[in-house]
Amino acid sequence: MTAADRFRAAVDSRDLAALDDLFTDDIRLYSPVKFTPFEGKPMVLGLFQVLLRTFEDFRYLGQYAGTAQTSADGTVAPSAILVFRAKAGGKEIHGIDLLHFADDGRIKEFTVMVRPRSAVHALGEAVLAGLVEDGLVPAPAER
Repeated sequence: MTAADRFRAAVDSRDLAALDDLFTDDIRLYSPVKFTPFEGKPMVLGLFQVLLRTFEDFRYLGQYAGTAQTSADGTVAPSAILVFRAKAGGKEIHGIDLLHFADDGRIKEFTVMVRPRSAVHALGEAVLAGLVEDGLVPAPAER
């Protein structure tokens, strides 16, 4: 079973302990709603805890494997693209997870791309609310 297969199984079973084993300590997750990445295993696991609560009817539809240049240091790494569909905030989401693997097979970089824009907006609001609720980020200042 590949690391991408183990990741899919962990997400499908909502198994945070399995995700913990799959992530490097310095993992970086690039979100479709935030310019700077989420960094480090504690923050990324916290984000996944929120995501697993937020997504409705989440399912992977397929995957592609190969290599790609990472964002962090520009090295070429083994990679996988996982295609998914879900709902969040009543919006249909179509997206991909781009996983980059470290030499030991764990995930070192993770990029999420989502469409359409209305789904990105709904997902961003729901995830921010979850991150604030879990104490992972401060509440935004009111305007």
